[in-house]
Amino acid sequence: MGPKDEDETPPPPLDQSKKLGMYFVESDNRRSSPFAGGYTAYGTTPVNIRGKPITDLSKTGGWLAAFFIFGNEMAERMAYFGLSVNMVAFMFYVMHRPFAASANAINNFLGISQASSVIGGFLADAYLGRYWTIAIFTTIYLVGLTGITLCATLNALVPNQEECNQLSLLLGNCEPAKPWQMAYLYTVLYVTGFGAAGIRPCVSSFGADQFDERSRDYTTNLDKFFNFFYLSVTLGAIIAFTAVVYIQMELGWGFAFGALAVAMAISNLVFFVGTPLYRHRLPGGSPLTRVAQVLVAAFRKRNASFDSSEYVGLYELQGKRCAIKGSAKIPHTDDFRFLDKAALRLADDETNMSPWHLCTVTQVEEVKILLKLIPIPTCTIMLSVVLTEYLTLSVQQAYTLNTHIGRLKLPVTWFFERYRRNYAIREGYEVSFLSPMPGLSAYWLLIQYCLIGLAEVFCIVGLLEFLYEEAPDAMKSIGSAYAAVAGGLGCFFATILNNIVTSITGNEEKRRNSWLSQNINTGRFDYFYWLLTVLSVINFCVFLYAARRYKYRHGASTQLSSK
Repeated sequence: MGPKDEDETPPPPLDQSKKLGMYFVESDNRRSSPFAGGYTAYGTTPVNIRGKPITDLSKTGGWLAAFFIFGNEMAERMAYFGLSVNMVAFMFYVMHRPFAASANAINNFLGISQASSVIGGFLADAYLGRYWTIAIFTTIYLVGLTGITLCATLNALVPNQEECNQLSLLLGNCEPAKPWQMAYLYTVLYVTGFGAAGIRPCVSSFGADQFDERSRDYTTNLDKFFNFFYLSVTLGAIIAFTAVVYIQMELGWGFAFGALAVAMAISNLVFFVGTPLYRHRLPGGSPLTRVAQVLVAAFRKRNASFDSSEYVGLYELQGKRCAIKGSAKIPHTDDFRFLDKAALRLADDETNMSPWHLCTVTQVEEVKILLKLIPIPTCTIMLSVVLTEYLTLSVQQAYTLNTHIGRLKLPVTWFFERYRRNYAIREGYEVSFLSPMPGLSAYWLLIQYCLIGLAEVFCIVGLLEFLYEEAPDAMKSIGSAYAAVAGGLGCFFATILNNIVTSITGNEEKRRNSWLSQNINTGRFDYFYWLLTVLSVINFCVFLYAARRYKYRHGASTQLSSK
């Protein structure tokens, strides 16, 4: 194609050519390029499981399809919270691991599980689609839960429990787990975590895909969907914190973990039953490859001036067509202008139309959007740190309190830690840190649980909806994975914070207990919670700054035409 072809916009005066985004070069050359994947005219049109456009949308999607997906998320969250709380106690009481080591091990497990969610998001957006990613990884999740159930059921997989009473646990005299026994437990734990990593970034996006974005009620339905979605998360957590704990108390660890496996198996069945109702989005090819192409092309043209372009403006395909499957075109923005050079068409691009040399405006804008999104989920890392600390360290507190409400025994978090600690010392429980104190009722926990629950609901629901609406069309799962990665980093930071606090505040030579001492009654959990409060205030100020600077996409994708 020569510079004078009829389908190109004639060059404006030089002073106007600096206004990037005002003039777009339209070309069909990319379609025939051996390096390109062609283009799609479907945009974000829903397709069936075979990848064909759905002719009658009234028979698919909507709330009925979404409710089949809610069940899968509720079971996954039930298993997640059931493991995160109960596994610390299981490692301490059954595998005979120290509390601190158990808490850090679970923190690392939760961190890897969440941070690796980007793998699930990548596979869904690039190759498998969200449905098949969920189907595969939810099966892996079930295999992991089954393995954990076997660990809690078969005596051969745990150390000898004879003559291991409370005094032996306090003195560390119980037979420790053999290396191969811990290796088996960690293996099935991480198989479970790998399964969760594939599901987590896809379920919310797949559920939101069931609603027609061209409908006048789309925004309202999307708001309601994410509210109901997080309601399913909350119900899963409540069941894990009550019914599963009750089963563990009455029937043992094997039945407790087995209940999680059964719940996951039922949710898998429900998910597959809803298959004929689901709407799908075409995977757009590897998003990481597209990001790399933009970075490489921009770097190659780093010394080129926008005024030196042989053509006016930036490269894009004609009309409604888009080079990325499952995506509509994205209008140009002035953010990160150095990336615009990836779409700057020079004379030597005429003989090499590879996307590693020349990218479309839409492809460049995808990368810009991913960069602009980073600060918001990053600010939720601190909330994840706080939640992780409560999920793991609260186990130590649980065994010093009267946590019975009727016949239910609840795991606890304690904002009134100073009062609890002073009560323990005053009533003579300073050494017996595994003995419950009947004078302290679990009903005090309602205030704390309401506060932490409100914080999580307002943050996570808003974050998931924000990421889904703002992420590029062909990167919705990657966008949702941002939230999970932030949660995973929070788990890692919790472990690092625990180690730093322990090393600074504790001194064995001087017999000074750390704030996070295994004996909670001689430690200072109250000081540690104050530290979390200060860090949270600082994080909130950073969030306000990031939120104030963020610019919304205002309707997201559009279809560009020649000017």
